[in-house]
Amino acid sequence: MSITIKDAAGIAAMRTACRLASEVLDFLTPHIQPGITTLEIDRLAAAHMAAQGTRSATIGYQPPGYPPYPAHLCTSVNHVVCHGIPADKPLKKGDIVNVDVTVITPEGWFGDNSRMYEIGECSIAARRLCQLTYQSMWLGIEQVRPGARLGDVGHAIQKFAEGHGLSVVREFCGHGIGQRFHEDPQVLHYGRPGTGEELVPGMTFTIEPMVNIGRRDIKEMNDGWTIVTKDRSLSAQWEHTVLVTPTGYEVLTLSAGSPAVPDFVQGMARAAA
Repeated sequence: MSITIKDAAGIAAMRTACRLASEVLDFLTPHIQPGITTLEIDRLAAAHMAAQGTRSATIGYQPPGYPPYPAHLCTSVNHVVCHGIPADKPLKKGDIVNVDVTVITPEGWFGDNSRMYEIGECSIAARRLCQLTYQSMWLGIEQVRPGARLGDVGHAIQKFAEGHGLSVVREFCGHGIGQRFHEDPQVLHYGRPGTGEELVPGMTFTIEPMVNIGRRDIKEMNDGWTIVTKDRSLSAQWEHTVLVTPTGYEVLTLSAGSPAVPDFVQGMARAAA
């Protein structure tokens, strides 16, 4: 597989797909409260995707060696790092949960994003983890410009997270995206500056760091999908899909309900209305 460079029509299609993916999370946000089950979050998301004319990229998704994924989104609670399968256990005060949504438009374009949600009053440590993971994602995004390299993105995330005593999961990474769910390049959330693929305008990929309070070691559960921290420490993840522009970057997965962009962000180009 090689990196696909999107032309003007492809970029416009990606803007639409990614905005719609973000709007699923906008719709879900007021519902994600103590007492809701992640299965109910999944049901609400499926109904909203149908209403907007998209479909889930995850349900039935089956990479080689995996069972078919059984849900319309991923819900990763507390020590679940990623790929948590929705279940009938209610969320309770103090939980943190990542909700990861990928939609496919009728034209076949994919939009992918995730957000963290704090359920009721959370511990200081949990809130700090969610906040610092969000900032680390944006610090990675801020490295995106033509001529930069993917190692610059990974290094910025790793340096910030580890500088705050957190650890970065290395087994999972961001990825190119377009008319396929997962394309080249792989976007590592650690690395050395000046290494890796050179960024050029028209590339679209996700940046989605998974950051743990404890050690970075992980393990896979028996369902073949759910990834947890080995030491059962809390884990957080945020995800945006970005476009490399001629002058920097554009975050494609922004919508009216997206969380506020950190004050330190300078390089963002917003999509035209």
